[in-house]
Amino acid sequence: MTAKATGGGSVKVACLQVTAEREFEPNIRKLVRMIRTSAEEGAKFVLAPENATMIEPVAAAALRKAKREEDHPALPALTEAARKAGVWLLIGSLSIKLPGGKLANRSFLIDDGGAIVARYDKLHCFDVNLREDEWYRESDTIQAGTEAALAPSPWGRIGMTVCYDLRFPGLYRTLAQAGADILTVPSAFTRTTGQAHWHMLLRARAIETGCFVIAPAQWGDHAEGRKTFGHSLIVNPWGEVIADGGEGENLVFGTLDLDLVEKSRRRIPSLHAERTFTVNDLTVRRSAAE
Repeated sequence: MTAKATGGGSVKVACLQVTAEREFEPNIRKLVRMIRTSAEEGAKFVLAPENATMIEPVAAAALRKAKREEDHPALPALTEAARKAGVWLLIGSLSIKLPGGKLANRSFLIDDGGAIVARYDKLHCFDVNLREDEWYRESDTIQAGTEAALAPSPWGRIGMTVCYDLRFPGLYRTLAQAGADILTVPSAFTRTTGQAHWHMLLRARAIETGCFVIAPAQWGDHAEGRKTFGHSLIVNPWGEVIADGGEGENLVFGTLDLDLVEKSRRRIPSLHAERTFTVNDLTVRRSAAE
């Protein structure tokens, strides 16, 4: 049984598009300022990107700099910023030191009282070979999560994902069938993959699920030649882009009309019409006959 949308009304949201540095403090200060400004502009839900307070491309340095959740300087600073501003906040992700020596790429949803509502550890590690001179092995430092996360909010249920998760559509469909109205995709998409796939993947996830998709993104040139794409997007359930952050560090605003979730699903009820099936593998049958 597919859960019905639970949202309603409208909410103004803000994506924080930033160029994260290698050290915590400059990034934390910038995010606190942007949260305050977003609230002053009327946003009630503010979203920061993946690796919001540190992009450290050198694996050994990333492991050394990472903090346990209880020791991470960003959490008290950003939860207090959310409380003072009176906004809900998605901390796209922080590098959290785990007991086994690796890190969790962990997203946090914070309410307007500064309390942590939900945590989500990125399920899919970014292990890819884009070109001979551009490759990534996130699993060298990151321990993949094992659970999806669906969290309550005043505007409906929020399905939490992070960056490379975007390429796994089953995750988003499962979250929508469980009742998600909004899907969050905080990211640090590479410039190479962003130029090729970012817009179409985010629009596809919205169309497939009938959800709003909000994707705050890193932008710019980072340490060690790392380049991120920007273009923080807010996409409605019909697949229409209602805000695009383009390039540069900036605030990206959009208003979500949550009634569109149920309206879109009534127009194309694909979440309710999924059928089970088997694969008729003709290759195997032909090989056996030969």
